[in-house]
Amino acid sequence: MATTEAKVAGSSSAAGLSWARVCKECGQQHESSDCHLYEYQDEVDDELVCHICLQPLLRPMDTPCGHTYCFHCLSNFLKEQDFCPVDRQRLQLHQCRPSSLLVRNLLDKLTVMCPHSTECQLKMQRCELQPHLHNRCPVFRRLREEAEKRKRPSWNELKGRKGDGELSADAKHSATLSQNPNRDQPDPGLINPAYEESEEDNTPLRSSLVAESNVVELFREEPEEELGLRIVGGKDTPLGNIVIQEIVRDSLAARDGRLAPGDHILEVNDVSLASVPHARAIAVLRQPSILRLTVMQEKGFKTRDPRSDHPPSSGTASTASQPSHSPHGNATSNHNQGTVLQVTLVKSQRSEPLGIKLIRKSDESGVFILDLLSGGLAAKDGKLRNNDKVLAINGHDLRHGTPESAAQIIQASEYFRRRSTYIKDPPGGFSSQEKTVSMKKEPRLSLGITIAGGRDCRSRLPVYITSVQPVGCLHRDGTIQRGDVLLSINGVDLTQLTYNEAVSVLKAQTAQSQVALRVIQTLSDVPDEDGEAANKDDMDTMEDPRDDALNWTPLWTRWLGLPSPMHWCRDIVLQKTNNESWGFSIVGGYEESHGQQPFFIKTIVPGTPAHFDGRLKCGDEIVAVNGATTVGMNNSSLIPMLKLQKNKVTLTVVSWPGSLV
Repeated sequence: MATTEAKVAGSSSAAGLSWARVCKECGQQHESSDCHLYEYQDEVDDELVCHICLQPLLRPMDTPCGHTYCFHCLSNFLKEQDFCPVDRQRLQLHQCRPSSLLVRNLLDKLTVMCPHSTECQLKMQRCELQPHLHNRCPVFRRLREEAEKRKRPSWNELKGRKGDGELSADAKHSATLSQNPNRDQPDPGLINPAYEESEEDNTPLRSSLVAESNVVELFREEPEEELGLRIVGGKDTPLGNIVIQEIVRDSLAARDGRLAPGDHILEVNDVSLASVPHARAIAVLRQPSILRLTVMQEKGFKTRDPRSDHPPSSGTASTASQPSHSPHGNATSNHNQGTVLQVTLVKSQRSEPLGIKLIRKSDESGVFILDLLSGGLAAKDGKLRNNDKVLAINGHDLRHGTPESAAQIIQASEYFRRRSTYIKDPPGGFSSQEKTVSMKKEPRLSLGITIAGGRDCRSRLPVYITSVQPVGCLHRDGTIQRGDVLLSINGVDLTQLTYNEAVSVLKAQTAQSQVALRVIQTLSDVPDEDGEAANKDDMDTMEDPRDDALNWTPLWTRWLGLPSPMHWCRDIVLQKTNNESWGFSIVGGYEESHGQQPFFIKTIVPGTPAHFDGRLKCGDEIVAVNGATTVGMNNSSLIPMLKLQKNKVTLTVVSWPGSLV
């Protein structure tokens, strides 16, 4: 046994800590290139200690020669050397494998103390520290809320009072951040209402967008473990760049915490993604083990005139915290009094509960949070507190509302999609073709297909085929393929059905001796690296290496070729209180070189109405603005339309789920 000194970044006092500098995993202050720091409470067996840093192993890796190191220590060592640090045998990182589950479990169970021990003396297993920090540690919570307060409007600002006109600390700091020089010049065909500078009243004067290029390393402990990223874009699409559309909750990327929706992925393991098709980029991102991502992350606008710096008040859910009386005996409020928070809650499934109990008060108008149910979405998110006042939900003012009206707004937001009536062509290079199979069969013989989707799933997808089994009659015919979208069977329409409705219809019609199945297949004209158009078998291979029908998901680009009558759309209402930008950039429209292209959301800028609302995503297609179709518009038509909307705009969008990696 060895007595291991605690890894300590400095004093455990909260003094001098800042949200920007503190590590979101271990709670200590250390450089991003350094290992995490923990305060271990017991002796640690020598077999669980790294031979490089001489501390308990973090993400342990086994070498072929039988030694074990921290992943971070070993990867840094092998950047300079090509041998094992102990026996000096030839070694490369790709030859190493994660340690066994038993070893990882032993390390996870090591006892550590909360690094903020002056206010939080809890001891716990190492694997429990990160959840403790984000959900229970009072110091960590206070740092986060202080950072949010600096970025969000105060209660007085929300009511329209003017500030003292001095430049905020955040604004001063943002001016020192690195800025991408290419951001000042839009890409060809880029419509950018996010960056438009107002000519009226000298506001907002926030057109200088701050962006940073960062490197993020992600490590898969299992080769097929998903990163938890949904990806859109590619050189074969109007977006051009590879963009993160969404971070899947509780995934590897979500736990890491450094990536965010809207980040542009520039390189993966030194392979540039600047000019590769979508399918090729997904294949690169699905490489096993270690990924080193170079990403461009936009940080928001740099304020150029402090008098114009009035943050937006709209959001998916806006709350003003009140002094709370915690059942745990904490006398201080969890939020600073008067702080306005914008909280976005997104259900992964329709049945997932928000877990919020709302009440009215006899001594004050409005809607208040009575309780957050354990296990609910709001409790997991961790930003809302008991006794918070709900100011608005999805842009609906509730400062004088009732719990009943709040419940109606929440329920209405869960049924926001409808069948699109906007007729348009798919993006250039994407198309579709119908296929019909008619056959006679024994009533008991199965078609041999598995399906997914349905208009009741989160993305309201049409029903599509996830596998064609070799035992069914459709496999022998060979016409129907994985990824085909079902149109009808024996004349019964399948395009607008839920999953269970589609299963019932397929079972009933398959029992007949004559079956006629209509499907639609999407096509891409984009050539592969050898100059030839990619065929369907090649796309399937790049799409998902797993043959498991339950896990197979189509690429984002598969949906782009579907005809518009099969699209479902939704209306997103954005609101703002001054002449600031809406906070999103768009690509598409008519160009002489490409003809008519749909308009796609390319960027959503932090700290803007589009960002706080939370519903608009990169890769969404805008089909109408305030009910007027965007079909046939070019840049000079859409820009004035968006600039004319001073305080409110309704965007009708079609949203397809990004490719999952």
